[in-house]
Amino acid sequence: MFAHACAYEKFFVPLCAFCSFMDELIRHEGIVLSTNDKMAHIQIVQSSACSACKAKAMCSSSESQSKEMDALMLEPMVPGDRVEVEVREHLAWRAVLLAYILPFLVMMTTIAVLDLLTHWDEAIVGTIALASIALYYLVLNQFKSKLQKQFSFTARKI
Repeated sequence: MFAHACAYEKFFVPLCAFCSFMDELIRHEGIVLSTNDKMAHIQIVQSSACSACKAKAMCSSSESQSKEMDALMLEPMVPGDRVEVEVREHLAWRAVLLAYILPFLVMMTTIAVLDLLTHWDEAIVGTIALASIALYYLVLNQFKSKLQKQFSFTARKI
């Protein structure tokens, strides 16, 4: 377990450090579905700009998505309460880095290195590159509990 903590601190924390200068909050309104201890299960409705428009009934391009998430309660809540869910903007960028940018870099690096060092068929190189992404996500999964502590949503009543 100690080796995992050292690897986490050596690789993931420095790569995400550039995001720390952004400290604005991203907020969404939602409704509490259930609560337990210090966590609330909340439903939020993400809407595009069109779906918030008053003329959306006459337009077919309106979109909205309902999502559910767990958030730390900053005050006591009961199911049905309207709440505001918050997360720091730098955490959103850190999530994008870990979920999309780093796997892409792992894949492209694997392809470049194998292409330069070997004369293998493209199908083999592509398969190994995809396997490297799977390995990346398996390693990332080992740090799931640490990442869940960092990427926490908070909820407060409106």
